[in-house]
Amino acid sequence: MSLRIRLARGGAKKRPFFRIVVADSRMPRDGRFIERLGSYNPMLPKDHPDRVMLKEDRVRHWLGVGAQPSDRVSRFLGAAGLAGQRDVPIQTKKNLPSEKTQARQQEREATLKAKAKAEAEARAAAPAEPEASAQESPAEETSADNAVAEEALVEEEKAEG
Repeated sequence: MSLRIRLARGGAKKRPFFRIVVADSRMPRDGRFIERLGSYNPMLPKDHPDRVMLKEDRVRHWLGVGAQPSDRVSRFLGAAGLAGQRDVPIQTKKNLPSEKTQARQQEREATLKAKAKAEAEARAAAPAEPEASAQESPAEETSADNAVAEEALVEEEKAEG
């Protein structure tokens, strides 16, 4: 009889709750089990003390007898310091684009960087012209302000006269 320490699901729809149990590996996930060793509530925050509850002495007993923990339970046991954690498998690279696409993306980035660098150099060479126009613009504003003031005076004189 090969023993497994695994999760048995309980709870309602979209509200999972798991019991950590020792069961024969041939039994169904939520079926018959030998002993309940704790619980796992994924709905609680990760730092909540009641998220993973374990009976440590019974877990040690079953590990000593030869029960093999499932991947998720081995993570819980590793976090509790009861057993070594399993290595995380290396993920495949199927989610990455192909080599040709990666080469095209690198070429695009290089051309964009070159354009940005050229624009920055052009901006660095061109600041002399905006300064001259900035000096001229206040004079234009003051003449516009004076024109508005003169119009107001003319209107007042017409109103008085």
